[in-house]
Amino acid sequence: MNQNRHNLKVAMAPNPKIMKAIEQLGYRVTVGDVAARVGLNINLAQQGLLALASDASGHLQVAESGEIAYLFPKNFRSILRNKFLQLQLQEWWEKVWRVLFYLIRISFGIVLLLSIVLIFVAIAIILITLNSSSDSNSDRRGSSNSGGGIIFIPNFWIGDIFWLFHPGYGYERHPQRHRDSSDSSQSSEMNFLETIFSFLFGDGNPNRYLEDHRWQEIGTVIRNSRGAVAAEQIAPYLDDIGEGYKREFEDYMLPVLTRFDGRPEVSPDGEIVYHFPQLQTTAKEQDLQIVPAYLEERLWRFSQASSGQIMLSVGLGAVNIIGALVLGSLLKGGIAAQLGGLVAFVQSIYWILLGYGIGFLAIPLIRYFWIQVKNSQIKARNQKRQEQARALDGADAALQNKIAYAQQFAGQNIIRKEDLIYTSETDLIAQEIEQSAQIDREWQRRLESGNGTSDRISS
Repeated sequence: MNQNRHNLKVAMAPNPKIMKAIEQLGYRVTVGDVAARVGLNINLAQQGLLALASDASGHLQVAESGEIAYLFPKNFRSILRNKFLQLQLQEWWEKVWRVLFYLIRISFGIVLLLSIVLIFVAIAIILITLNSSSDSNSDRRGSSNSGGGIIFIPNFWIGDIFWLFHPGYGYERHPQRHRDSSDSSQSSEMNFLETIFSFLFGDGNPNRYLEDHRWQEIGTVIRNSRGAVAAEQIAPYLDDIGEGYKREFEDYMLPVLTRFDGRPEVSPDGEIVYHFPQLQTTAKEQDLQIVPAYLEERLWRFSQASSGQIMLSVGLGAVNIIGALVLGSLLKGGIAAQLGGLVAFVQSIYWILLGYGIGFLAIPLIRYFWIQVKNSQIKARNQKRQEQARALDGADAALQNKIAYAQQFAGQNIIRKEDLIYTSETDLIAQEIEQSAQIDREWQRRLESGNGTSDRISS
C-alpha cells in the first residue's frame, strides 16, 4: 500500500508552469489567474492547483459568491521537494545535464583539433622518413649536397591551450578590438570549442516555447478585455484562421473556447462574441498587461558566434580536409605498414578522419540552406498575423460595434478577504466567531423570509 501511494505521488508530480505562475502572482491565485498567466487549459489549471494545495500545505479561500482562491506558503517548493522524489531527481538531472551538454558541445571542437594534429603529425613522420631515405640514397651515390628537403612541422605552444576553453579568446590580445566591438550578444560569451558546436549545429530552436507564448498572449488579451472579446482580437495570435466559411463562422476560436472554458454570445445583429467567466475571477485587481500586437516568431540564426569565429571554424575545417587528402596520397605507397606505430593507427582511422572533415563543412552548408527555407515560412506566417493586427487597429464601424457588444459581458470578480466565508487557514469555529455578525445577518434574513412565507400561507 505504501509503495502504491509513493508511485501515485511520483506520477502526480506538480506542474512546474503552475508553480512558477503562483510565485509570479504573489502566492495567492485563482484558476483564472493561473490559466491566463501561463496559457494553461482551465481544467488542467484547476486540477493542478487542487493537487498543489493538498501537497504543499496550501489553503482554500471561498468567497460568498462561491468562487475559490488558493493561498500558498512562500516555501511551498521546499515542501514539495521533500515530498516528491521526481522533483528531487529532476533538479539533480538538470544540474548533471548542464555539465553533460557542455561536454558534448566542446567534444566536437576537441575531435576537430585531434584530427588535425593526428593528420599533420602523420604527414610529418612520413615526410621525414621519405626525406631520410632520400638522403641515405644520395649519400651512397656520393651526392650528399643535393636532394635536401624542407620540412615544416607546426609549432604548438602548450601555454596557449587554455584559450580553447576561454570565452571571447583574442580580446585580451587585442584590447582595441574589444573596445571597438559593439556586439554584446552571446557570441562574445562563447569560447572556441563552443563556437565549433554552434557552427556545426546552431544554437537551438528560437521558437521552442512558441506555443507557451501563444497561449500566454491570448490569455493576456482576454484578461485585458476583462473576459470578453471578439474573434478579431484573438486572430493575430493564431497561425491559421482559415478561409471562406471557416473564417466567416470563426471556427478558429474553438480551441480558445476549449482551453479557457469560454462560451459564445450572439449580439442582436447576429455577431458572435466570446465570454470567459473563469478568467474574470482573480485573487487581486489586475492591471492591464503589455502584450505584443501579434504573435511574432523569431527567425533562425545560423550561429550566434561572431563572424571571425565562424571564419576560423571554416578555415580549420578546410585545413582538416586538405590535410586528410594529402595524407591519403602519402599512404598509397604502403608506407604505413613499414613505419607502423602512429602512422599505422592513423591509416586505420583514415576514412573516419576524412568523413569527419567532409561532414564538418557539409553539415553547416546544408543547414544554411535549410534555414533560408525555414525563415521564409516564418516570415510568411508573421506577415499574416501582422495583417490581422493591422485590420484590428483599423477596425471599421461593424467591428467596433462588435467589440463594444463584447464589453457588455466584461467584468472582474475580485476575491477580497472581506468577501470570504470560509478559509482552510483557521478552524471553522474560530471563523464562525470572527464572522458572527455576518452570520447573524444571514440568519436574520432567513427568519424574515420565513416569516413572510408564513404570513402568506396563513392569509
